[in-house]
Amino acid sequence: MKKSDKKRIELLDELRGFAILAMIVHHTFLDITYVLGFEWGERVFDKLCILQPVFWAIFIIISGICSRLSRNTAKRGVIVLGAGLVITLVTAVIMPALGFEGAEIYFGILHCLGTCMIITGLLMPLIEKINTFAGMGVSAVLFALTYTVSRGSLLFGLIPLPEALYKTNLLMPLGFFNGSFQSADYFAILPWLFMFLFGAFFGKYAKDGAFPKWTYDSHAKPLSFVGRNSLWFYLGHQPVIFGVLILISFIIK
Repeated sequence: MKKSDKKRIELLDELRGFAILAMIVHHTFLDITYVLGFEWGERVFDKLCILQPVFWAIFIIISGICSRLSRNTAKRGVIVLGAGLVITLVTAVIMPALGFEGAEIYFGILHCLGTCMIITGLLMPLIEKINTFAGMGVSAVLFALTYTVSRGSLLFGLIPLPEALYKTNLLMPLGFFNGSFQSADYFAILPWLFMFLFGAFFGKYAKDGAFPKWTYDSHAKPLSFVGRNSLWFYLGHQPVIFGVLILISFIIK
């Protein structure tokens, strides 16, 4: 990889913008069923779920990479976590009061990313001292090891975890919860912290300006715009979609 004099890696913004737009389209199909009552929307949503891990990986790894470029990752994490808490307030308190139930989000992608940013920001002095390949390798192994924590095991079911961890929902942010827990969007710290850290270690190349030259060039300005403003698009997409669908419901009735 050749060192570049440019600072902004446009490809990261474009990929993040693509992931956000894909997520918005995916959520729209579920909202179609929720607001308009068309069952085909949920069927399409379920079929598209097979692609979800790809978009999750793109978004979380890029967020990890960008944590290496941020002046204050922990501070950004507090802002993102705060935005997640606002979503919890809206979906778990305000929406039910207005008659919309079942869309509560208690620990979604913003809660998870904010927490990961805070942890990574606090660990950054240590991260910078660890060999990049070793850090990426250990992060990948720990991600695989903890991927099924929410299902009661480690290493894809080979190592069962104590049932006591799942008796309450107090450890829900970590991935431990019982059958009473429901969240319309849920990303536990385990295993996603390790995917984020994988990106943070890989981000050393971004910090050093050592990505391939073509990654610094602009390829799709609309995607780049969405990627640079991903937080606002995430916060605003559901109110906009709900508003449009409610308007459509009045028109077709």
